[in-house]
Amino acid sequence: MNTTRRFFALLFLTSSVVALAFTAAAPKPTADSHYLAFVGTYTNKTDSKGIYAFDFDAASGKLTPKGLAAETPDPSWVVVHPNGKFAYATNEAGKHSTITAFSIDAGHAKLTQLNQLPALGADPCYLSFDKTGKYLFVANYSSGNVVVFPILPDGKLGEHTANVKDAGTLGPNKERQESPHAHWVQASPDNRFVFISDLGLDEILSYRFDAAKGTLTPDDPPGAKLAPGAGPRHVAFSPDGKFVYVVSELNSTVTAFSYDISHSSFRELQVVSTLPSDFHGRNDTAEITVHSNGKWLFASNRGHDSIAVFKLDPASGKLQPAGDFPTGGKEPRHFTIDPTGHFLLAENQNSNSIVVFRIDPATGALTPTGESASVPSPVKLTFVP
Repeated sequence: MNTTRRFFALLFLTSSVVALAFTAAAPKPTADSHYLAFVGTYTNKTDSKGIYAFDFDAASGKLTPKGLAAETPDPSWVVVHPNGKFAYATNEAGKHSTITAFSIDAGHAKLTQLNQLPALGADPCYLSFDKTGKYLFVANYSSGNVVVFPILPDGKLGEHTANVKDAGTLGPNKERQESPHAHWVQASPDNRFVFISDLGLDEILSYRFDAAKGTLTPDDPPGAKLAPGAGPRHVAFSPDGKFVYVVSELNSTVTAFSYDISHSSFRELQVVSTLPSDFHGRNDTAEITVHSNGKWLFASNRGHDSIAVFKLDPASGKLQPAGDFPTGGKEPRHFTIDPTGHFLLAENQNSNSIVVFRIDPATGALTPTGESASVPSPVKLTFVP
């Protein structure tokens, strides 16, 4: 009898250990599919009051308005800090432009202003962070300069550590390239350099970045030159950092470069049009993004009002056209891919809409989900990590 009891006790103990092991090895429950997003807008001559919040359901693609997150003038570009606690916005107002820092109340989908500093230039149009999250880069379009602001521990912006003016040979377009126009700024993958896309100079400028001091020093070689009159606007890196893609606003092209990270040098590979061959109307490109899987590149057309899709060869870095898809509105100034990589959200500035598309992982094709949201003059959507 004692032997029988010991056998069943041992069997129970063994079963418990096995069950515990299987429990520990079992997959964790799926994370919440809902993401908070903020949308920057133009308030001048529109009904917009500032930055708006949305809930995005990555399971269904549904975008639900959460109301006004912050009342602030012309917040045309909004970025969220990698820590998810702070947001920063440009207030585009010519020579009186400012940059505003906010704290994020994710639970109530609200932004609270922390401080506001002069942009130290006219019409800031792009913001980004260095790879440490300690600095904010500002591209001032009309004045053609880039400013570096340190981000203090409480999220406020500190006194600027760098202010560099773009310089070089102007492009041939007398109307749009009458002066330098910084349109994009971002750190290199290794954080040793900062690149600036200048629409007026037809050039990607390169600066050495001192992450300890937040300073910028002109690099040699100075960057990459594009075709005269191209008007480079925004830039995207491949996920592995080996290739760089520049969307040019004035000639509606994407230029592919290989990037040598050891020497921070560019070599042109290819130039492709973002438009179908039978289109001859007015067009200005706007945004460019490489999918996180490294297989697809997307670029937006304003005029043709479409997203051009390209298949990306991860070995050569070259692009192959894979179709163009209407955005369901007018002037898609910006678009973004959701954190899951399943959806593309296009912001149609002149039709006051954000339209959601599902991305086909096999072809890169975009299919409208039927989901959309109304917001006045949307120009930048960013998710909270």
